[in-house]
Amino acid sequence: MSIEVKRLRKRFGRMEVLRGVDLAFATGRTTAIVGPNAAGKTTLIKAILGLVRPDQGSEVWIDGTRVTGESGYRERIGYMPQAARFPPHLTGREVLSVLCRLRGAKDPNLELVDLLGLEPHLDKRVGALSGGSRQKLNAVVATMFRPAVLVLDEPTAGLDPRASAIFKDHLAKATGAGATVLLTSHIVSELEDLAEDLVFLVEGQVRFHGPVDDLKAQAGEAKLERVLARLLEPSP
Repeated sequence: MSIEVKRLRKRFGRMEVLRGVDLAFATGRTTAIVGPNAAGKTTLIKAILGLVRPDQGSEVWIDGTRVTGESGYRERIGYMPQAARFPPHLTGREVLSVLCRLRGAKDPNLELVDLLGLEPHLDKRVGALSGGSRQKLNAVVATMFRPAVLVLDEPTAGLDPRASAIFKDHLAKATGAGATVLLTSHIVSELEDLAEDLVFLVEGQVRFHGPVDDLKAQAGEAKLERVLARLLEPSP
């Protein structure tokens, strides 16, 4: 499922958050969207999800269809926010059941329930779950409808090392099957493990977009952490 943004601009009052961003995200690859605070990362993601309306003249295309307020394309997108917001009075099992009924899904992909060891906790109310268990439920919800696009915001936050490794393997399997993954994370090791491509935003503009290996070669560094540190250095 292809994603393109063309001349993407977004202003909130006097603040111009995105300034003519042009991007095309490769199908079957994981792209990290990184940059300093207030670079426009969240606004870019929200524009792709249809949660923010771009300014006039901007375009967002999903699988060859221009996004103009129509929400049907979202059925093929799985979104994993940094902090899950599920009704606290429902159990995890009820959350999954409600979502399946809303989507009309009769065969959801619940593989992660078993892989992450979530089954024993599904009959607890969401409000009583630990932060790690809520994040596991968050991961299950994002992937359960076999989305062609996965948008992940700090996906392993709160996950223990074993659960984090399992989820990363699951994402690799998804991209291997052709899914497009967009990722934001402050954990550089996570970017090293997952990202094949990288978009670096500064003040609403793209400073780099391409394979991570190309960025490392340009910087003459073997570690992504050092590359990003250089990019974040203030201009002289």
